[in-house]
Amino acid sequence: MLGIGTIAKKVFGTPNDRKVKATRPIVEKINALEPEFEALDDEGLKAKTTELVERVANGEKLDALLPEAFANCREAAKRALGLRAFDVQLMGGIFLHQGNIAEMKTGEGKTLVATFPAYLNALTKRGVHVVTVNDYLAKRDAEWMGKVYGALGMTTGVVYPQQPDAEKKAAYACDITYATNNELGFDYLRDNMKSELSEIYQRDHYFAIVDEVDSILIDEARTPLIISGPSQDRSELYMTIDKVIPELTDEHYTLDEKSRNVTYTEEGNEFLENRLHAAGILPEEHTLYDPESTTIVHHVNQGLRAHKLFTKDKDYIVRDGEVILIDEFTGRMMPGRRLSDGLHQAIEAKEGCKIQPENVTLASVTFQNYFRLYDKLSGMTGTASTEAEEFMEIYKLGVVEVPTNLPIARVDEHDAVYRTGKEKYDAIIEEIKKSHEKGQPVLVGTTSIEKSEVLSQLLEQAKIKHNVLNARQHEQEAQIVADAGKLGAVTIATNMAGRGTDIKLGGNVEFKIMEAIAAEPEKDPEEIRAGIEQQHQSDEQAVKDAGGLFVLATERHESRRIDNQLRGRSGRQGDPGRSAFFLSLEDDLMRIFGSERLDNMLGKLGMKEGEAIVHPWVNKSLERAQAKVEGRNFDIRKQLLKFDDVMNDQRKAIFSQRREIMETSDLSEIVQDMRHQVVDDLVDFHIPPRAYADQWDTEGLYAAALEKLGVDEKIIAWGEEEGVDAEVFKERLYKASDEMMAQKAVQFGPENMRSIEKQILLQSIDGKWREHLLTLEHLRSVVGFRGYAQRDPLNEYKTEAFQLFESMLDSLRAEVSQKLSQVRPLSEEEREEMMKQLMAQQQAMQKAAQPQRQPEPVGADAGAGAAEPQAEVQAAPGFVESDPTTWGNPGRNEPCPCGSGKKFKHCHGRLV
Repeated sequence: MLGIGTIAKKVFGTPNDRKVKATRPIVEKINALEPEFEALDDEGLKAKTTELVERVANGEKLDALLPEAFANCREAAKRALGLRAFDVQLMGGIFLHQGNIAEMKTGEGKTLVATFPAYLNALTKRGVHVVTVNDYLAKRDAEWMGKVYGALGMTTGVVYPQQPDAEKKAAYACDITYATNNELGFDYLRDNMKSELSEIYQRDHYFAIVDEVDSILIDEARTPLIISGPSQDRSELYMTIDKVIPELTDEHYTLDEKSRNVTYTEEGNEFLENRLHAAGILPEEHTLYDPESTTIVHHVNQGLRAHKLFTKDKDYIVRDGEVILIDEFTGRMMPGRRLSDGLHQAIEAKEGCKIQPENVTLASVTFQNYFRLYDKLSGMTGTASTEAEEFMEIYKLGVVEVPTNLPIARVDEHDAVYRTGKEKYDAIIEEIKKSHEKGQPVLVGTTSIEKSEVLSQLLEQAKIKHNVLNARQHEQEAQIVADAGKLGAVTIATNMAGRGTDIKLGGNVEFKIMEAIAAEPEKDPEEIRAGIEQQHQSDEQAVKDAGGLFVLATERHESRRIDNQLRGRSGRQGDPGRSAFFLSLEDDLMRIFGSERLDNMLGKLGMKEGEAIVHPWVNKSLERAQAKVEGRNFDIRKQLLKFDDVMNDQRKAIFSQRREIMETSDLSEIVQDMRHQVVDDLVDFHIPPRAYADQWDTEGLYAAALEKLGVDEKIIAWGEEEGVDAEVFKERLYKASDEMMAQKAVQFGPENMRSIEKQILLQSIDGKWREHLLTLEHLRSVVGFRGYAQRDPLNEYKTEAFQLFESMLDSLRAEVSQKLSQVRPLSEEEREEMMKQLMAQQQAMQKAAQPQRQPEPVGADAGAGAAEPQAEVQAAPGFVESDPTTWGNPGRNEPCPCGSGKKFKHCHGRLV
């Protein structure tokens, strides 16, 4: 009997059906315009763009222009790429323009879909960002789809790590810019550390289309992006502590694999104390519970995490003496990325690698808060519906399932569960053999490098030829994926998310053609193409006859989406295919989430070795376990976001203040307001309201005014005058400090004085913000303990973070006023000495500053950012550091002759 909900859906359709249905009239309008746009010549398409840009500038809404813009873009793609967008691709483009996530199956052409909303929104001339998961895809898509935008008269840029400044700035100035999520986030942070508007990369956060949106906004959102600077070297401490960790036994720590957390027991703390006393690291009179031991406790905790939570060849690999992280979600190496908070150093000590110095946070942002900066956000993926709640709650993004162009013909089998890992692997090899013998290509999914290599050895023993795709074969990735659909191919892959290259039955034609042309360069390329395309048709048919691509997964991932991504590699564009999951009770997910009950049940059933249980109930119970893990991860991300939201409000206030300072040519009024506020604070402190004259601390006020404002006035005598109150003190100090600063402006010259004010203001803001970030990190690490006192840690954090921010602003005003009061023209000797110090500081900062990813709050594998490039310093011929007469006469905005790459006014031409 059908339920009421089922009957209602049959009558009215699901909400998703109604959304899809609503786009059909728009698609019909676009299709009706096709003959009109086919009649335009190439210049006509560009002229149409110019016309549409003018109409937007005159106030016409993008929704009204959508049919014409999409029709123009479809025609341009047809001419530039030979691809005519299907109706369902136009639908996907409409949903993206409306600010939704378009869930489209693998092989439905998401890369082309993005061009439609990107082009439409670029008509505003505010710039559109298309976000991809890796640099290879950003460059490939920008080059590929750039042909479409070029045919429409639009410019395309691509942003990548270690890109020259001028090139990066030009890429952001383009109509459509392709970039990875990491690089966009890091550039946002870098922009907010710049001191000149002309040096800023990003012009606006208007509209972003995020490819593989679930991977970027869900999976990677647990780990904030941070830019860090140098800290002291503690290599010896890491190495000493690392020698102690292997001596620990099971009674010394508790490991919670569900939450990926590990902590010391009482016995463990006692054992550590004795060993650390003996090693001379912990003084005899101290215990691990003393406040003085905080740093050592932090290091021993990170050492334990490195040994018990991070596994070689799964979470990282060691290559050329360097620990390189592996992205859990894509299986790729992440060279240059580092875990922060000393965790990467602990892993380096564990593996006997050279320990790189630790870093301190200079700036940080979470992906959630970065992407919420955009006026409009949208995304594409093959798998988003399982996380629809999170997308709506965090990003206000709806998920719409776009129908496939052709019906899905793939057969998805129930999971087969074996009792042991050995039985499972035996069955997998047998299944691969069967498919291989009939020529059916097999894609085998594994969850780690280690497991992919175990499986590879078993296939070698069975004499089955195969390819392995994991972090070690990163360079051959595109070729391996392109070959995975060939007749009889067997491919083992650690993860198939965001690979960007479709597995086509019979192999990838374009790859085959490129190989053939490279092998026979003297032959006519068109002749080669014709021969290969003809051969490919028979190869493709042979693979279809063998059953299409068989996706064989060797384990369930924590997230259903990752499983669905792997499954979705088969059955693209209506191709035949098959998918199956082979599991065992020894798998991580099964072992952690209730395999004991299942093991007992299988034992009672009297299952023989090599037999599997295959039943829909098993699928259901596994999905429930996965949903639990997904729910827990959502809670972690939500909690992280709640705390980061507190900092985000402060971050936006500071960053907008910096921007305002950079945009303002004359800051004298702002600086005067800050100085007067300092006067108010000093007077209120030393002459409290409603205090009697004999309670005034005029001596303290005199000393403070001299130190903080550089004002030497007869303040003590003022206190003895008749009728003088706190307001009179304030008025006199305002006047005295204003007159002193006016004299300085005459000494330096008005233009130089304005420049000095700007530099001091920006330097002070940056310094205070860095200190504040460190304080908030410390507060965040201890505020959780307030829960034991029945106080809400989040509310406590909000209250104290606000108080800290207020006190930071007070100290900022005091610092700026004090520095400006002390500034004076330098003697030649002082100038030379200061220049040397500045050069040394700048070079040290340049060498050490690098983007990172912070480990997640509940121990998990996280990435980090690529180290910034170092420019080689080459001074101008004849340049002598200590002799200004050899510096020539460069303009203030010209490059400094020392070769630092900085403007003269920021280097040897500095005024302070």
